[in-house]
Amino acid sequence: MEITLQVEQGKLRLDVWLAQKIPDLSRSRLQNLIEQGNLRLNGKICTDKKTKVQQGDLLYLFIPPVEPLNLQPEEIPLDVLYEDEQLIIINKPAGLVVHPAPGHEKGTLVNALLSHCSNLAGIGGVQRPGIVHRLDKDTTGALVIAKTDYAHQHLQAQLKAKTARREYLGVVYGVPKTGSGTINLPIGRHPIERKKMAVVPLEKGGRVAITHWEIRERLGNYTLIHFRLETGRTHQIRVHSTAMGHPIVGDPVYSSGRSIGVNLDGQVLHAWKLTLEHPLSGAIIEAIAPLPETFTKLLSVLRSR
Repeated sequence: MEITLQVEQGKLRLDVWLAQKIPDLSRSRLQNLIEQGNLRLNGKICTDKKTKVQQGDLLYLFIPPVEPLNLQPEEIPLDVLYEDEQLIIINKPAGLVVHPAPGHEKGTLVNALLSHCSNLAGIGGVQRPGIVHRLDKDTTGALVIAKTDYAHQHLQAQLKAKTARREYLGVVYGVPKTGSGTINLPIGRHPIERKKMAVVPLEKGGRVAITHWEIRERLGNYTLIHFRLETGRTHQIRVHSTAMGHPIVGDPVYSSGRSIGVNLDGQVLHAWKLTLEHPLSGAIIEAIAPLPETFTKLLSVLRSR
C-alpha cells in the first residue's frame, strides 16, 4: 500500500508529523518504515526520521505487507481470571514474554494462547493475535486478550478513550513526601541506550504519559504504591517512578540494583486490577489478579523489619 501526503504546515520532525497524519500506525512502526527506505520526500528516499518537513513537501510512504510469524501453539499453563467467547483475561506470571520477537520465538503468551484458544490466529493481525495491550516480561498480573476482531477493536477503543482502568501495585525505594500525586511527563526512547525508555520532551519525540499514584503502605525505607495508568507507554510506571526519585524495587533497568535481601523475579510491579466494558453485553468486568508469591513474601519481610 502506498500513501501520498502533502505538508500543509512545516517545521515538525518527519516521524512526529507522520504519526499525526497516520494515527493507525505507531510511531515506532513509522520510524522503522523510514529507516528501511520506504519513504520518499520530494521524490528522493529519506531514511532520517529527524528530518524537518517543510510546507509544500510531498511524501510517498510505502507500507509493505506484514510478514506473518510462523507461530506454533504450545501447551503452557495459563492462570485464567475470566473467559468467554469474546475475550480472555489471564494473570501473567513473571518471566513470560507476551508475544514472539527475535530471541523469543517460543514459550510466549501468544504461543500459549494459540493452544488454549482454537480460533485466535489472525485476530487483530497475525503477528500479535488478539493482543490488546502488553505487560513487560517480568511484570505480573491481569492482561486481556481479544478472541474476535470486534472485541479487539472494542477493547483497543476503550484503552484509547481511557474508559478501561488499569491499576497496579508496586514497591518502590524510599518514601514519597506526599500521600498521592500525578506524574505527567512525556516518555520516549532513550537517546543513547536504545533498549531503555526515558522522559523525553514532546518536541524531541516523547509521547504524553500520565500516571496517578497513591501510597498504600509505608514499609520503613520502602513504600507500597497503588498506580493507575491514564496512558499506556512502554515502561511507563517504571520510568515515572524513577523520575519521581523512587524507582521500583528489583527493576534491573531503571533502579540502582540495590540488594533487598529477598530473591526477586524482576521489578516488584503487578497489574492488580483491570476494569473494562464487555464488548457485546456492555457489562462491567472487574478482574483482580492475586499478588504473586514473591511480592507477598517481600511485603512480609519488609513488615517484619
